Amino acid sequence: MAVEAPERTRSAPRTAATRTLTAATWNIHGAIGTDGRYAPMRIVAVLEEIGADIVALQEVASEQEHADFLAVIERATGYHVVAGLLRQRRGSDFGNAVLSRYPVTNVERLDLAVDGYEPRGALDVCVEARLALPLRVLATHLGLRPGERREQVRRLLAHVECESPHPTLLMGDLNEWYLWGRPLRWLHSHFNERPSAPRTFPARRPLFALDRIWVSPAGSLRGLACHATPRARAASDHLPLVATIDV
Repeated sequence: MAVEAPERTRSAPRTAATRTLTAATWNIHGAIGTDGRYAPMRIVAVLEEIGADIVALQEVASEQEHADFLAVIERATGYHVVAGLLRQRRGSDFGNAVLSRYPVTNVERLDLAVDGYEPRGALDVCVEARLALPLRVLATHLGLRPGERREQVRRLLAHVECESPHPTLLMGDLNEWYLWGRPLRWLHSHFNERPSAPRTFPARRPLFALDRIWVSPAGSLRGLACHATPRARAASDHLPLVATIDV
């Protein structure tokens, strides 16, 4: 069923004089809240609460299930919206999207599927955020099995390392339950930083730090926190994770 959303003028990005960007990652569970109801305008309301410059979304509703979902988000928030591969599965939809207040100049969609498991992917986009170089944003949602995640992180890091260096954000739902697992250790090593890991899942009473954000160059991450408002706790089974970044 189509969902009407008000048209809204694209809001102006922060100026370079502020010296900060806000980024967020959020698994939105196909816009199905903890009450089991599909409510995309709740997602819009939480995004407005956060007010981030750049957002990575996971479990975005597939085109088969809710063809107008990302169009609703774009109209209602004014973000530039980039969709990854949106796939449908029994029980819930999943796919990645990046929302940006700034123009997006390059998009690459990475296949992270591992044989025998659900298809997974990542978005690699360049954002013209008024920096000396474009800001590179990688948004992903890794698999449920340890071996699957190890292979996916290997591929992600190999992809990052084969490109020219840029200021980089890597964020998403890593599904990594093991705090000393190899995927997290590899990512900490690559980014030369071990950011704090606020608990984001389940939203009602978070126990696990499944959602993560890394930034390069090291030292750029100024703050990291969950967005734990009543509306956010109702809108999805994950809480949004929000980062303040020194640019």
